[in-house]
Amino acid sequence: MGYAFGEPMFKGSLVALITPFKDGEVDEAAFRKLVDFQIANGTHGLVPVGTTGESPTLSHEEHKRVVEICIDETRGRVPVIAGAGSNSTAEAMDFTRHAKDAGADAVLHVTPYYNKPTQEGLYQHFKAVHDCAEIPVIIYNIPGRSIVDMTVETMARLAELPRIVGVKDATADLVRPIKTRMAIGPDFTQLSGEDASIVPYLAHGGHGCISVTANVAPKPLSEMHEAWQRRDLDTVFSINERLQPLHAALFCETSPGPVKYAAKLLGLCDGSARLPIVEIAESSKRRVEDAMRHAGLLN
Repeated sequence: MGYAFGEPMFKGSLVALITPFKDGEVDEAAFRKLVDFQIANGTHGLVPVGTTGESPTLSHEEHKRVVEICIDETRGRVPVIAGAGSNSTAEAMDFTRHAKDAGADAVLHVTPYYNKPTQEGLYQHFKAVHDCAEIPVIIYNIPGRSIVDMTVETMARLAELPRIVGVKDATADLVRPIKTRMAIGPDFTQLSGEDASIVPYLAHGGHGCISVTANVAPKPLSEMHEAWQRRDLDTVFSINERLQPLHAALFCETSPGPVKYAAKLLGLCDGSARLPIVEIAESSKRRVEDAMRHAGLLN
């Protein structure tokens, strides 16, 4: 009997979009260019204003505008999963309602950071988000940034709610996807948040990745996920190995500093970030450039 994979709501290579700036303001033209660049290169879904999109330093007005621009420029060609998370439940609900009204296909909600809720607190936070608007919700579990780890048991309890449809898993625990699959079922969307370990994540029941690297390498990553779906493992392993130095280089300093520099090398934006994210060091720039060349993205 074969290993039956479910049919999740989202799968493949999705991109955690950077937010381009120019003279300290959101660069709308560059952002639209980035959206079109992603879609033209086969990316299967767009995720604006997550951590990679510098959501902590966007004003609420900017946050909502970036979501609106992304949906407008995408024009229904691929799904848009709007970042809507906050450690304030009321704020998370406000972003959720806005994303629904703007036309997003789903929302991504990080586990509340800094205030360190209990498992019951996590459940009540996500239930309130779920109840506030008729839109699918993906839980973003990233203990390294939020200091809380949602257990499989809590996630299974939340998955009983009809609009809690999946998880972005950045725990780096490669047993987690199969535990989640066994606890919840094969149609609960499981997206990795860790580019470097995506192949073993897929092998344990994952469906795709919300990728930082896809900002600058959308085509090879979309091709790799499509190869996985048709079980062309030679192609999967070849692309995965070629991109490993790039995955590492893009986290040689705090993200999104390195990926913004990589995007600058491709002419996608000016590479600037907002404090407290600063321009990366010269040694880091060399590492990013070398990894981009190794990946075949620069001459």
